[in-house]
Amino acid sequence: MEHTRNVGLTINGEFLELSVSNHKTLVDLLREDLQLIGTKKGCGTGDCGACTVLMDGKAVNSCLVLAVEADGAVIETIESLADGPTLNPIQQVFIDHGAVQCGFCSSGMIMSAKGLLDHITNPDDGQIRTAISGNLCRCTGYAKIIEAIKNLNSQ
Repeated sequence: MEHTRNVGLTINGEFLELSVSNHKTLVDLLREDLQLIGTKKGCGTGDCGACTVLMDGKAVNSCLVLAVEADGAVIETIESLADGPTLNPIQQVFIDHGAVQCGFCSSGMIMSAKGLLDHITNPDDGQIRTAISGNLCRCTGYAKIIEAIKNLNSQ
C-alpha cells in the first residue's frame, strides 16, 4: 500500500496543493506529475546537478529531496526564467558565450548560476566555481560557463 501526504508548495510562482507519495522525489514530482521537464533527471544520486532547482532561494539537487520535504517551500525551475519567447538574461548570456553544447546540464547549471547571482551580483571566479561545483558538464570544460556567468552584468 502506497502512503501519500498532502503538501502545499509554490512552484514557479503558483501555489499548489498536491497529494504525493512519501517516496516520490521532487524531480519526479516536477517531471512526471507537473510536466516541468526542463529539470533534467540524470544520475539520481546528487552527483551530476542536472536536476538543480532553487528551493527557498538555494540551489538543491531535486533528486535528493523528497517531495514531502518540500512542503511549504518555494521552488523555482528553469521554466520560471523565460518570459514567453524572451529569455532570462542568464539564459541569454549562456547562449552568447557558447556555454551550452548538448544542453543536458544547462538547466541545472543555469539554476545554480541564478542561485548565486540572486545573492552576489558580481561574483569572482572562486565564487562562481563554488556555486557550480555540484554541476557536471561533459561538453564545455567549464571555461565558457564561468565566462558567461562573469559577463552577465556587462551585457
